[in-house]
Amino acid sequence: MSLSSNLGVQSYCFRNFKDNVEVAAKVKEIGLDRIEICRLHAGGDFHNLENWKEVVKTYTDAGVKIVSVGVETLVGDPSERDAFEAVAMAGAKHISVHFKVDSFGKAIAQARSFAREYGIKVGIHCHGGYMFGGQPDVMEHLINLGTPEVGLCIDTAWCMQIGPKQGVPLEWIKKYSGKVHGIHFKDFVFEKNAGWKDTVVGQGNLDLPAFAAQLKADNYDGMAVIEYEADPENPVPALKNCVEQMRNVL
Repeated sequence: MSLSSNLGVQSYCFRNFKDNVEVAAKVKEIGLDRIEICRLHAGGDFHNLENWKEVVKTYTDAGVKIVSVGVETLVGDPSERDAFEAVAMAGAKHISVHFKVDSFGKAIAQARSFAREYGIKVGIHCHGGYMFGGQPDVMEHLINLGTPEVGLCIDTAWCMQIGPKQGVPLEWIKKYSGKVHGIHFKDFVFEKNAGWKDTVVGQGNLDLPAFAAQLKADNYDGMAVIEYEADPENPVPALKNCVEQMRNVL
């Protein structure tokens, strides 16, 4: 399947819309039929699996495929099995995660075990240089602890937030070839005070054509979603633009 056909959207883009029927309709409105579900749209967490069955049915009935859940913070609690069970129930093959500095050893070992049991991939979501797991040396250490089940979920905007010497999405695809399990296509413009602002993918600092070309060269076929966090009251117009930008290069 081509990356273009595999493209979805992160449900957090629609965080101001709590009704999954409405969210599913908006996914179709922007021209996609796949979604990564965050806990907000799972009822607050993934522990109520009976409720989750209804969530899955809502998207299935609307013709929208759940391809991942996340981003979940894993600390090694046995109850985290529920999130992996939710992935399996949806027929997905990926979960996006964070780890924490005081529990990553235990959490990664458990995540590997659950991933093997359920036949899914775990992608560590990079969330900038200020968050544990986002700093490149730490991220590499975590991946090495968890591979092959635990790999990387590249959020392109947060990758760039690390800085131009180490935060180059295209170079990460090369460096972690075969260990990239997920992509969040996201773009930032940066302010003089080092702050950041969401923008349409490909219209900020991300070299989208080059990044997409490297994904193709690497035969990437993992989870891929667009994420745009601005305009929470009305994200559809910008997300439509994101989809257009993506399809111009995929």
